[in-house]
Amino acid sequence: MTAVRGGYRDARMRHQLRPLFDRVVIKELEPDRVRHSGLLVPAGSNEPPPQHGIVLAVGQGIDWWQHAGVEMPVRPGDHVVFPAAAGTWVEVDEERLLVCRVGELLGVLEEAPVPAQSEP
Repeated sequence: MTAVRGGYRDARMRHQLRPLFDRVVIKELEPDRVRHSGLLVPAGSNEPPPQHGIVLAVGQGIDWWQHAGVEMPVRPGDHVVFPAAAGTWVEVDEERLLVCRVGELLGVLEEAPVPAQSEP
């Protein structure tokens, strides 16, 4: 057990951040600096590229959404793209997580079938 303000907690216990309303919790994936073409993208560019991450948790949405038939467009496990300035970064159990509104997300990356190459 370790001492914390207001009492003790088990050192083996992990915390889980539960987002409220229309917010999502995202774990950032390491940025891929080498493109498929072999081009190396420098770390210090003027405009940071969009970030990628995996959705860990999703809030329940806003109360009027249910009446309007609107559902959260992302689910835990989705691979999402978000701008570098999105949301707020928090640290939970030494893990850096992004908490942002679902409207700040740029999109969900999905696997798409590769079209068959026609031979000439």
